[in-house]
Amino acid sequence: MERIAIIGLGQIGSTLGQALKRLSFENTEIVGHDREPLVASASKKLRAVDKLFSNLLNTVESAQLVILAVPVLAIRDVMELIAPVLPEGCIVTDTGSTKVQIMKWAEEYLPSTVNFVGGHPMIGRETPGVEGADQTMLSNATYAITPSTSASNEAVATVVKLVELMGARPYFVDAVEHDSLVAAISHLPMILSAALVSTVASSPSWPEMEKMASGGFESVSRLASGSPVMHRDICLTNETSIVFWLDSLMRSLTEYRNLLTGSEPAEGLENALSQAWEARQTWLTHRSDWRGETVYLPPPPSLMDQVKGFIGGERLVEKEKQILEAWRSRRSGPKD
Repeated sequence: MERIAIIGLGQIGSTLGQALKRLSFENTEIVGHDREPLVASASKKLRAVDKLFSNLLNTVESAQLVILAVPVLAIRDVMELIAPVLPEGCIVTDTGSTKVQIMKWAEEYLPSTVNFVGGHPMIGRETPGVEGADQTMLSNATYAITPSTSASNEAVATVVKLVELMGARPYFVDAVEHDSLVAAISHLPMILSAALVSTVASSPSWPEMEKMASGGFESVSRLASGSPVMHRDICLTNETSIVFWLDSLMRSLTEYRNLLTGSEPAEGLENALSQAWEARQTWLTHRSDWRGETVYLPPPPSLMDQVKGFIGGERLVEKEKQILEAWRSRRSGPKD
């Protein structure tokens, strides 16, 4: 693999660039493009890319792997622009927080001669933009993978292997299922966080409240610090699932309100809060089991033999074959 191109050098794009650079692939150049020159320059200083291109088409025209790390709605425009110059056999992947629309755009705009493998690293930091880039975010992080139906097994296996080498855990998921799941555990918290800030900041008492606001408010409001453009695009491309979970949340809030104003609020509130506490503790325990305590950041030298063989297309690891077989079987459904 001679060239990996990253389009969009904000927090996620630069994080992936740092992780790929750490692997020190022989004879592989990592190039990048961002429409904001200052962002591109900052990414280069972070050593997320080897070279910058101001022209989008020049960035991808000879790349074997193209990573689209721009806001969701911008992915459609980028796909349409780069489609005519993508090399035959090129692998295109993305980092978008929604998948249904992106998979449709890939089918509509990308040529049949390339392989599209949707991706979504479940990572992020409060510090927005390139300043928040940090390759350690990928350590044991879940990395959702949604291959297109036309993507070759080799292309999907390549993305899977790169995800693993960067320290993350590949998680195959259908586009519709992905959008429903992340609407609940990612998009709903984002809207809840923004709504909280909007509610209290609009109060005449906010100048006094902000002096007292501390850890609890900071924790719950953290997601409101994310990119407004990114969050807007997420909402516009996952409306149905987000509205479903918003309705569910409002019902829960109404239940809590009724408990608070009921004739015996103490017992009801304690039961509800205890159930929530138990559910979260169980999740924390399971998350620890899934991720383990060891940070997976393998040193480049111990990986080189494996990387050379894989990137050169000489072999596919048995684990990837098993993952792909399970994925294809799941997509095709039971056979008569």
